[in-house]
Amino acid sequence: MRVFTPVEVARHATNKYLGVLVAAKFARMLNEFPRIGTAANEKKLTTRALEELSGGNIEFEVVPRRRPGAEG
Repeated sequence: MRVFTPVEVARHATNKYLGVLVAAKFARMLNEFPRIGTAANEKKLTTRALEELSGGNIEFEVVPRRRPGAEG
């Protein structure tokens, strides 16, 4: 099992917390696709997502949160 350091995750995101949120969202997206291959050799989805994020293969955009009733 590979260990991802906070510095490694933060390198391709603004900070480590955003990096973990992006990786978790990507792992949920991966879970929606059918799995190919044997289950014994397959990596966990969170590991795959963190590898993709650390490799710089995930593009994301932070959208500001809108408050209810706020006009803009």
